Order: sequence, then structure tokens, then C-alpha cells
Amino acid sequence: MSGYLTAKTAMAAVAATALLLTGGCASRGGKNKDTAYVARDVNTLYLVAKERLDRGQARQAAALFDEVERQHPYSPWARRAQLMSAFSYYVARDYTKTIASAQRFLSIHPGNKDAPYAYYLIALSYYEQISDVSRDQKVTEQARQALTDVERRFPNTKYSRDARLKLDLVNDHLAGKEMNIGRYYQRAGMWLAATMRFRNVVDKYETTSHSPEALYRLVESYLALGVQEEALKAAAVLGRNYPGSKWYDRAYELMGKHAPGVSAT
Repeated sequence: MSGYLTAKTAMAAVAATALLLTGGCASRGGKNKDTAYVARDVNTLYLVAKERLDRGQARQAAALFDEVERQHPYSPWARRAQLMSAFSYYVARDYTKTIASAQRFLSIHPGNKDAPYAYYLIALSYYEQISDVSRDQKVTEQARQALTDVERRFPNTKYSRDARLKLDLVNDHLAGKEMNIGRYYQRAGMWLAATMRFRNVVDKYETTSHSPEALYRLVESYLALGVQEEALKAAAVLGRNYPGSKWYDRAYELMGKHAPGVSAT
């Protein structure tokens, strides 16, 4: 998936910018060198972290935001720094640390006004790692759960709206994985196993682009199993929902060839 500041994730930067602006009271005193683990007043330390982030040095910024919390754990800056650390790791494309930082923020401040953004960062971090459908889709499942969590917890927010859009792609990936496995089972002559995979697509991902083909593959599989009535049901659903698709035309032809006494209309 594409990285930070692409069209689909730019909102993360907008929200984080707003969070940064809440720290406007930071000292603008002398320029301190970015020396690790040197005790500094909280304003200066936060400002140095922000400057590193502005320069594109996201990983250094994350470490400095972490240092804000370590050196000044009870200051109002610590909460803000925790979330900015998560965002900085996200910019650096270190999604494992993004998730860990955001989850830490939520464990300490579950009811904070910035909690929706923390949940959103977690969802984005899984979403950015979605791989090709030929690979294991565990992270895609995690993205789906995290995006669903954002949508459920924070309805009518900008985060929920974006989550709904991303869920469409996530579901399409998961359906694509099921289709790949189902086709493999078909080629191996494992018709019952193939049927279960295609059934999953029809039942769980019916709004995705894979649904018409899944119904056609069900027709193929049921006919191979000799279950003509089930093949007819799948063909009927295909004709009712996707009457102009190539998959229905193929299903109609297949039914006519292998089950001439059963109508697919």
C-alpha cells in the first residue's frame, strides 16, 4: 500500500497537525542540539521533537516524543507526546511501533478526546500493510477489525467515514483470497472444499466485485458434485443480481450443457 501523505492517508497528517498546534506555548528559546537522554525542560524537548518531524526526520522525532514522556511523565505534555510519538512512527512507516504507541496511549487515556485518532492510527497502520491477495491475509483481517472498531466506536466522525471507505478495499482483498483458494481447490478436483470458499464470498463479501464470479464458481462446483438443484439456485441468484454479467452468461451456458432439464432463468 502507498505511504504517508497519499490521498488515502493524508487525513492522519491533518489530525496530527492539529494536535501539534495545541502545543503552541512551547518555548522558542535557544537551539539545543539533539543529544540523546540529556535532561531538558519539557517545552524545549517537545519543540525539538516537533522540529525534527517538520524536517522529515520522523524516527528521531518519535524518539524525542518518547523522551518527553520519560523525562516529564506527569506533565500535560506527556499525553500529547505519546500520541505524537505514534504519529511519528507512522510517518516513518514503522507500523509495529505505531500500533504499540497508540495502544499505550489508549491504555492510559481511554476516554481522552484524542482517543478516536489513536484508534484511527492503529487501523491505518494495519491498512498500510495489506499485502497481495496471494499472500497470507492475517494483517488484512486485523485491518478489517480495526477499521470496523473505528466505525463502531466513533460514528458520524471523519474517522468513521474514512474507515467505511477503506473497509471496501479490505473486504475486496479478503474475498479475493477466498477466490484464490477456491479456484485452487477446483483445479485439484476438491469440489466440496471449493464450494465452501465460494460460499464464504457470497455470504460474507456479497457487496464486493468478486461476488458474481463466486456464484458462477458455485454453479461449476455444484454441477461437478452432481447437485443440480443447488447449481440452479446459485445460477438463479446470479441471474437476479447480475443479469448482464459475463458470469451469468457462462452459468446459463453451463446449465444448458450439463443440466438441460433444469432452467437457469
